[in-house]
Amino acid sequence: MDFIRYGLIAAIAAIGIMLMNEWVQFSDQKQTEVASARSSQAIIDTPTNASVPTIVQPSNSEEIPSAVPSAEPQAVEAVTLPAQQQSRYTSVTTDVFNVVIDQHGGDIVSVSLLNHLETQGENGKPFLLLERTAQRTYVAQSGLIGQNATDTNKGRPMFSSAQSSYDLGSADQLNVDLTLNQDGVLITKRFSFNRDSYLVNVDYLIDNQTSNSWNATLYAQLKRDNSVDPGANSSGMGMAPFLGAATRTNDDKFLKFTFSKMKDEKFSADVTNGWLSIVQHYFISAWIPPAEGEFKFTTLVTRDNMNIIRFSGENTTVAPGQQGTISSSFYAGPKDQPTLAAIAPGLDLTVDYGWLWMVAQPLFKALIFIHDIVGNWGFSIIVLTIFIKLLFFKLSAASYKSMARMRKFAPKMAQIKEQYGDDRQKTSQAMMELYKKEKINPLGGCLPILIQMPVFIALYWVLMESVELRHAPWILWIHDLSAMDPYYILPVLMVASMWFQQTLNPPPPDPMQAKIMKMMPFMFGIFFLWFPAGLVLYWVVNNTLSIAQQWYITKKIESGEIS
Repeated sequence: MDFIRYGLIAAIAAIGIMLMNEWVQFSDQKQTEVASARSSQAIIDTPTNASVPTIVQPSNSEEIPSAVPSAEPQAVEAVTLPAQQQSRYTSVTTDVFNVVIDQHGGDIVSVSLLNHLETQGENGKPFLLLERTAQRTYVAQSGLIGQNATDTNKGRPMFSSAQSSYDLGSADQLNVDLTLNQDGVLITKRFSFNRDSYLVNVDYLIDNQTSNSWNATLYAQLKRDNSVDPGANSSGMGMAPFLGAATRTNDDKFLKFTFSKMKDEKFSADVTNGWLSIVQHYFISAWIPPAEGEFKFTTLVTRDNMNIIRFSGENTTVAPGQQGTISSSFYAGPKDQPTLAAIAPGLDLTVDYGWLWMVAQPLFKALIFIHDIVGNWGFSIIVLTIFIKLLFFKLSAASYKSMARMRKFAPKMAQIKEQYGDDRQKTSQAMMELYKKEKINPLGGCLPILIQMPVFIALYWVLMESVELRHAPWILWIHDLSAMDPYYILPVLMVASMWFQQTLNPPPPDPMQAKIMKMMPFMFGIFFLWFPAGLVLYWVVNNTLSIAQQWYITKKIESGEIS
């Protein structure tokens, strides 16, 4: 009757795979629909788009920080824009992204990453990181508060721009100026873009042409709602990528908050040489104040559930007839570790490998080194797997020797069981004497898996967090090593290799344990259906190498060539 049971198991597995395939197709279809809807709802489609979006004003004064905190937030007065100011958006195109700036406040309200597509293929659109649409609110804001504030709880300033669109073209640098005349004080909000860079310098140039001193304080903030991470659609089953705010303080090199934690507990700290950010799967936006000076870092969740992390600086004074500059930097792009590390200390820690970072970081560096030579991420994973196997070769060999000895002396173990029958004490005593005499470790078979688990989990995070592997192809049907195998071929090979490896081991003495061991490859296979293809590739290659090593050792011990 065993063939009936195994037939039923195979049928259930086949049905499960078909259902999962349908679910993946449905998920991809919904993702395409959402992407299409987002594109149609975007604030600006092209620089020449004449449509005017709905003007979104802060719903309460919490969104504009106060230089002197008040006990009760004041109501926000709606700002009605004159008809001639309705075309208020300035678009900027560089070699790495498209940026849309709202002249009302000078906020960055859209960032599209040209080198990172939402989906693979010719029809893939640039990944929309920042946006202010019906689908999502995620913007970068900055302004001036204090005595001569441009931003108050009554509204935001309306800047003017010489052009509605700018293009870096063949130049190495592009300056985009928004100007404002504040009662004789000429304020220029300058956005400086550079070739091959996701970093934008944001400077306030103050030209005080009055007879009075000018005083104000810079603030900058990231504002995001609670919508899902659009970059995590193919993250797979298991540990979810982090979505929330992160910062560096004088006491903590890396401190992160989920949005729910921000709602439960406000954060406030005086920080020197720090940064603040909102982190999601593969991508990050961050404000970086100047390294010198002390800045107040705070978080809050507004009454309409907008999550804000911000900094405000020290008061800046510009004497009559003088000029001054207030500077900061803004980054919006991929979580590229070398780039982030060069921008600010600890910013690269936003590539979060979890509690096994000490294992994951060397794996990532080794993977990068191999890729620079091999040129393909799939083959780089294979080479890395071979190196890891060589690293643990002797330790694995000792375990396989123990397992081979157990296999060799399995008849003698069966004879001991038969000799002592139901007397478990004498059976165990005789077994222990045999183990000691023949140098057998009954737990040796578990050792290779235990050795691999930290590497396995660390590599999981490397494949999940490293933007370099996003949409990275291998060969044939594997077009994205960071996503699940679309045809489940690698998971099936993993199950087959794990099952074959078990045939090289002696069966466990306990019947129940033996049944569990037989089912383990199929149990692993179910989970591996959702794992990134790169991770399953590592496991298949590792199993194949382990089979070769264990088969060789077993044959040598059984033939008496190895004692």
